[in-house]
Amino acid sequence: MKLPIWDLPTRLFHWLLVGLIAFSWWSAEYHYDDLHIWSGMAVLSLLIFRLLWGFFGSSTARFANFVRGPRAVFGYLRGQWRGLGHNPLGALSVIALLGLVSGQTVLGLIASDEDGLMQGPLVNLVSVGTSDAATELHEELFNVLLALIGLHVAAILYYRLRGKRLIGPMLTGRGEVEPGVEPMRPGKWWAALLCLAAAIGITRWIIAGAPPFGG
Repeated sequence: MKLPIWDLPTRLFHWLLVGLIAFSWWSAEYHYDDLHIWSGMAVLSLLIFRLLWGFFGSSTARFANFVRGPRAVFGYLRGQWRGLGHNPLGALSVIALLGLVSGQTVLGLIASDEDGLMQGPLVNLVSVGTSDAATELHEELFNVLLALIGLHVAAILYYRLRGKRLIGPMLTGRGEVEPGVEPMRPGKWWAALLCLAAAIGITRWIIAGAPPFGG
């Protein structure tokens, strides 16, 4: 039986993040510095939106419904998990990817190149040494991110070989659901708009150099 699994905001977030990560790599590789910074700001907006949507979105998007401890992961490995959305093992991959992309974005906010021509909007809030260290780590962690992305893709292929399609539901929002599994409880459209507005507002504040409120 095919039922809704992923809501539209979650799917848009997923594919926009995929595209922006690729674009961020391209813009950095070919030294389109301005484009790279704006791409990073777009990623930041997406991450803030996803954080908020993880509390106010549909049931399968909420962190409380898919972030589980070791017992749930071992139970899944023993075939004891039945549910909708991210399984306990897949949730670890999602959290790792979101955490690493978030770390990359934060590092980019305070990074600066050797000539000072490409600077994150918050570079003035840290020392030169801290900015240099952030720049180096920002570059090195991208390789870790690539490894995690490769592992994510490998997992998708593994499940596909076992007859479980993961890409289709992330495109259409619907997929095969076992009988008796509680269906997705959709989030409110106005909640998605509020989360988006908040994400854009916070990003604009950061672009302005995160001035103190009332300053």
